[in-house]
Amino acid sequence: MRASSVRPITDLKNRTKQLVQEVSEPGQSVVITQNGKPKVVVMGVEEHDRLNDTLVMLKLLAHGQAVQRRSGRRYSTGEVRKRAHAALARARRG
Repeated sequence: MRASSVRPITDLKNRTKQLVQEVSEPGQSVVITQNGKPKVVVMGVEEHDRLNDTLVMLKLLAHGQAVQRRSGRRYSTGEVRKRAHAALARARRG
C-alpha cells in the first residue's frame, strides 16, 4: 500500500472527480482534513475490500489461536483454508 496523501476538505468539495480517480488506483487512499486535523479517509472499493478481507483473516487467526489454546485441537492446512474461504464469503455477503 502506498502512503496516503493528505488533502484539505476543500479538495473533496472542489476536486471530487480528480480525487475519485486518484483513489481508484490500487493501494491509494487520501486522508481528508478539516481545520488541519485528519477527519476521514477516502479509498477505492477494491482497497476497502482488500482491507476488510485482511481484517477478517486476522480475526480468524486470533479466534483460531484462542480455540486451539482452549481445546488443544489442531487443524490441517486444508481445513484452515476451507474455513477461511467460508468466513471471507460470509463477510462479503454481510
